[in-house]
Amino acid sequence: MEKRLFGVILTILGIAGLILAAYNFVQGNTGTNHSVKSVAVYGILGLLFFFAGVGLIRGTRDVPNS
Repeated sequence: MEKRLFGVILTILGIAGLILAAYNFVQGNTGTNHSVKSVAVYGILGLLFFFAGVGLIRGTRDVPNS
């Protein structure tokens, strides 16, 4: 159960990171290189957290409590 909860938390963090990357991409200050770096970092970390969380959710079995 703890792994599944951790997977949900990672998935939510990944979604938040992807939303933040999309927001920074849409704002897009083309005069600076800082915006490109932040979009790349938030996007990569968001994807990493999202897929790690989904993998934990799908790979963890429910064990009935006795």
